Order: sequence, then structure tokens, then C-alpha cells
Amino acid sequence: MWERLRYRLRYVSGTDVALWIVAALLLVMITVGSYNSLTSGRYTGKQWFDFIISGLAQGSIYALIALGYTMVYGILFMINFAHGEVFMSGPFTAYFLAEVLEQRGLFETNPWLALGLVMLLSMAVSTVVAVSLERIAYRPLRGAPRLVPLITAIGASFFLQYTFRGLYTPGFKAYPEVQPLKGTWTLFGLEIQRMLIAVFVSSLLLLLLLYAFVQFTKVGRAIRAVAEDQQAAALMGVDVDRTISITFAVGGAAAGAAGVFYALMFRQVNFFMGFFPGLKAFTAAVLGGIGNLPGAMLGGLFLGVFESLGPSLFLEGLGVPAAYQLKDAIAFTMLVLFLIFRPTGILGERLAKRA
Repeated sequence: MWERLRYRLRYVSGTDVALWIVAALLLVMITVGSYNSLTSGRYTGKQWFDFIISGLAQGSIYALIALGYTMVYGILFMINFAHGEVFMSGPFTAYFLAEVLEQRGLFETNPWLALGLVMLLSMAVSTVVAVSLERIAYRPLRGAPRLVPLITAIGASFFLQYTFRGLYTPGFKAYPEVQPLKGTWTLFGLEIQRMLIAVFVSSLLLLLLLYAFVQFTKVGRAIRAVAEDQQAAALMGVDVDRTISITFAVGGAAAGAAGVFYALMFRQVNFFMGFFPGLKAFTAAVLGGIGNLPGAMLGGLFLGVFESLGPSLFLEGLGVPAAYQLKDAIAFTMLVLFLIFRPTGILGERLAKRA
């Protein structure tokens, strides 16, 4: 045993040792902070439960956005950094329809129909933007070195941001309230906000529907075949370009739906709203295992819960002031900590076969 340990230590670099030291310090801080928070009595059991429900609702939104990242990576082995703007384009455009429907009273007389129309428009716009992005920006660079599409994606992200800023003005737009989603429901003696339950359940159903689409339909099989080997799929009669476009369309539709859920939770949209959710969703995709659909779903849910619980559970117990302002740092710290112990993510990443 000692010989085996000495053999392994011989190949441990200074960077590896530093990473393990950082991980150990973070684990100690998390343990101490959690113990202090849980034993201080500052929060009741109901409040901790509310944190978890809020985290699951927000995490389900991250998971829907993360599907776009992970599907594109799985089929093209590239990171579509413009996907946050695809997420933004749908609800920002659908706001104007929501405003008209509110003025005409449809949100009062038939709120579910009004919300359905807003959702359909958001998904349609995000789908068109995603497919156009693939056709115009990425398809001509299909055979280029991987760094070229990456830089193009960053440029496309800025282009879409400022295009929508010019079209819709840089100000914030307030989404109308949906009356049936106001208030709380009582579940097992606990009051839960209706909005959070509706967002979580709707997002979860969409995630399961998209997973079933990829796994059990003919188009889904084509997507998986192209992801496995484009040349072999083409020889078997699969239209590779069409399949890639469908992949972008599915990811765009999921992002458009997530955008409406996000707008309903936070009640406002603007041209910059896709940046941080897009970054969090990419983090969720990496956390779950980039290129892995169930991994993206789990990564989104875990990240949402970490982000919701972290400030109160980890930081306040360490005496950090204004802990909630550091919720973004919590998310990325947990990503780094997790990847130190499991670099391929929760369920393992899809490894590229091409250089």
C-alpha cells in the first residue's frame, strides 16, 4: 500500500497540491459556516424550506437554458456563448404582446390564455434567433478550428445584445402580474408561493418532454447519431445540417420558455437580462457534465439550490456582511469545488472525438 501511495505522490504536481489545499480550506469554511448558521436559530425550518423551493424554481430555469448549451456542445463540440442572448430575445419581444393583452384585459378575464400566447411568442422568437445564429454565424465556420466559432459566439452575443437594445430601448420593462399565480398554496402544512411551484413544475415538465423528444423520437435519434459521428450519420442518410438546425431550434425554444418563467419570477426584462442567467446555465451544464442532457438538468437544480441556500447557510455563519450580494460567488465557488473532486461533472461530460 505504501509503495502504491509513493508511486502516486511522485506524479502529483505543485498545482494539484495547491488545488487540494484550496478545496480543503473551502470545505472547512463551508462546514463551520453551516454549523454556525444551523445552530444559531436565525432561520426557522420554514424559512430553510422556502430557500430550497426558491432554489429549485430558479435552478429549473437554469436547467432549461443549460439544455441549449449542452445540446450544441454534444453535436458540434463548441460553446455557444450567444445562448444567453437567445434566452433574452424571446421574453423581451413577448413583453410587448403581454403589454397589449394586459391593456385589453385578457390577463384579467383569461390569464392562462394570455400567458400561453406570451409563452408561444417568446419560444418562437428565441427559436428563430437560435436557428438564424446557427445558419449565419456558425455553419460557415463548421470546419474551422474550434477557437474561431468560440470568438464568433462572443461577437454574436454582443451583436444581439445591442441589436435588441436599439430595437426595444435600454430601459427595464415590467411584466404584468398573473393573478392565479399570486399568493400561496398550503402543502403538508407549509405555505409555498404559487409562482415558485408553477415555475418549478412547468419547467420540470418541459425538461422531461425535451428529454423524451431526444431519446424516443426519430428526430431525437438523428440528433444523437450526429452527436456520435457526423460522417457515419450522413452515410446512413441523416441530413446533418438539418439536424444541427433542429438542435439549435430545440435549445432556443427551451430558452424562450425559460425566459418567460424568469420574467414572471422577477417581473422585469431588459437587453442585458441574458448575461448572468446564461453564465449560470453554462456553469450548470459544466457542473452536470457538458454534453449530457440529464447532467444539465441536475446541474441546474443543484446550482439553483446552492445559490439560494449558500448566502444564508455558508456565509452568514462566517459573519460575512451582506451575504446575499455574494450569491454569484457562491455558485462559481461550488462549481470549482465540485470540479476539483469530479472534473467531468456529476454524470460525466461528453468527450470530443475531433481535434
